[in-house]
Amino acid sequence: MTVRFKKHSDLATVPTYGTACAAGADLYAATDKDTVIPPHETVMIPLGFSIEIPDGYCGLIFARSGIASKRGLAPANKVGVVDSDYRGECMVALHNHSEKPQTVAPKERIAQLVITPFLHVDFEESDDLSSTDRGAGGFGSTGSH
Repeated sequence: MTVRFKKHSDLATVPTYGTACAAGADLYAATDKDTVIPPHETVMIPLGFSIEIPDGYCGLIFARSGIASKRGLAPANKVGVVDSDYRGECMVALHNHSEKPQTVAPKERIAQLVITPFLHVDFEESDDLSSTDRGAGGFGSTGSH
């Protein structure tokens, strides 16, 4: 599958896959100087491009495990969603979960994009739902030991 994108800035970097089997394509900061993110704050980091995701698919923006685990940097909304009809510039709301300021360098890999199909469903109100063994058991209800 080919996904078209349009650069909005010369600072934009084409998303890249780290390996042939990687699910997520690395996303790069489209900045020309260091960006400091104070502890427990969120900063919008531009990617410098817009993207044309095919109908029936969406782009999911996830944290990169390295900077999340080592530096506490991850998307503020946990998973960003890029809809197929969105044509504006893509950005990452990068949150600093650590206790010290973190610096994002120009062209640094800051997140990853997974293009995936999704189901668009019709919701129907009902007075009854089918029964299951689990029933209404909520958080932690399936792990008894």
